Amino acid sequence: MFRGYQRGWLRGDLLAGVTVAAYLVPQVMAYAEVAGLPAITGLWAAVAPLVAYAILGSSRQLSVGPESSTALMTAAAVTVLVAGDQQNYANTAAALALSVGAICLICWVARLGFLANLLSHPVLIGYMAGIAGLMIISQLGKVSGIAVEGDSVLSELRFFVADLGRVHWPTLLVAVATFALLVAFQRLLPRWPGPLVAMVLAAVAVAVLDLDRMGVKTVGTVPRGLPAASIPDFSTINLGTLVPAALGVTIVAYTDNVVTARAFATRRREVIDARQEFLALGAANLGAGLFSGFPVSSSGSRTVIGDAVGSRTQLYSLAAAAIVLLTMLFLGPALSTFPLAALGALVVFAAIRLIDFAELRRIARFRRSELFLALATAASVLIFDVLYGIAIAVALSILELLKRIARPHDGILGYVPGLAGMHDIDDYATGRQVPGLVVYRYDAPLFFANAEDFKRRALASVDAADPPVEWFLLNAEANTEVDLTAVDALEEVRKTLAERGIVFALARVKFDLRESLAPTGFLDRIGEDRVFMTLPTAVSAYQQWQAARHGGDMPSAQS
Repeated sequence: MFRGYQRGWLRGDLLAGVTVAAYLVPQVMAYAEVAGLPAITGLWAAVAPLVAYAILGSSRQLSVGPESSTALMTAAAVTVLVAGDQQNYANTAAALALSVGAICLICWVARLGFLANLLSHPVLIGYMAGIAGLMIISQLGKVSGIAVEGDSVLSELRFFVADLGRVHWPTLLVAVATFALLVAFQRLLPRWPGPLVAMVLAAVAVAVLDLDRMGVKTVGTVPRGLPAASIPDFSTINLGTLVPAALGVTIVAYTDNVVTARAFATRRREVIDARQEFLALGAANLGAGLFSGFPVSSSGSRTVIGDAVGSRTQLYSLAAAAIVLLTMLFLGPALSTFPLAALGALVVFAAIRLIDFAELRRIARFRRSELFLALATAASVLIFDVLYGIAIAVALSILELLKRIARPHDGILGYVPGLAGMHDIDDYATGRQVPGLVVYRYDAPLFFANAEDFKRRALASVDAADPPVEWFLLNAEANTEVDLTAVDALEEVRKTLAERGIVFALARVKFDLRESLAPTGFLDRIGEDRVFMTLPTAVSAYQQWQAARHGGDMPSAQS
């Protein structure tokens, strides 16, 4: 990570470290509150991950530590795991972080980097929008002063709406003022540590105006120093519930890590090692768990800030970690004055930025089915909570993939005057088939989910041909994979055509496909002389066959 370090990068890395730390301190304290933990826990969970990723990560820009998704997932999972035993809450959160770290290391050993692709882009956008909604709802009590109750997101929302008349106005005023400051900094001074300035001003306002006496709550006593490294007590936790929860957090944390890292690496033509990210994220979560923290992942907002200020390597993360350490050792009294309403406003501000409205509009312009995926994922996260929302998001991605492969595009190929090669005749008004020959292309691997669809549409292409078909030529360039169900479908098509006196032939058969078909005997049944490397040789063979069968020269295929 630090090989070839250039002296000219030092200023940018140090400045980025200071700026990111200024942003990080209030942010991770707010995320700890989201996770259902004391605010100081956010700082405990920040230092070890920053150092671990700086040493082991493959991204030069990524900032790793407490962030919104894993904080919310921690709250959802730990609430179920402790079953009302709040004294075991912090221990369980740390155990969850250790479990996430262990799963990441197992995935690193098993080379499971493909997990980064489990969630499609529309599903990720929808998931983040759902997370944003959960974050906002989770902060309604803090920013309004209403003691919101409920055992689900919807019940909390109903309770809040029903109790709007009990809003604590000084608390709401602090939240609104903080939010307005954050928006102003974002638009006018984007490189400034807006969250820190806003939190300091909010704390000053509470002190000067005696708002705490009016009922505005603050963070309260913040212990100085670092927590001692310790292994959580797993004997009090149901492992049958802990492991699935940790697996869900791992999928989201790792996917977020790789997607964010790749986005920034692309700008600088750098390469992200998906497997190495498992090792780095695993070490980060082990560090968070050992120091009484909670699961962590990458922070897009902090990564953006570091990159904008001038970070060039992970030295900026080490600088940020050093400043957080100094903060915990010496600035506890100052942190204790931060009003909870301001922290809540910071979470709401971060949540709104997670909703990518421009990207949702782009998805809608591209394909409505993908917009539905995004919106359905967001709704699932809101209605069924984070863990079930993740499962539904993955299922929706897989279903969308299966739908496309189960009903792919197909085409009947012919010649177009003035264009070389063969083309889908539906795409050109002047496209013409070779008389008596159907050249059919099915644009997907063949397997159990689309075998019947292939058989039906292939035979339909023969039925629709005029004049009657003598050869059926399958252009297999897109059929890179087959399973036994697909081979049986191919054989049924061949038999049906043979009964009608139609020859079945193959063209553009890739070596892997040939290797899959050969042991089944299918190639022997159609004959090696009916398997062609290219379309022109197949068409030429058909012409020769037709000439021999009917006698005399036949018209050119392109005539």
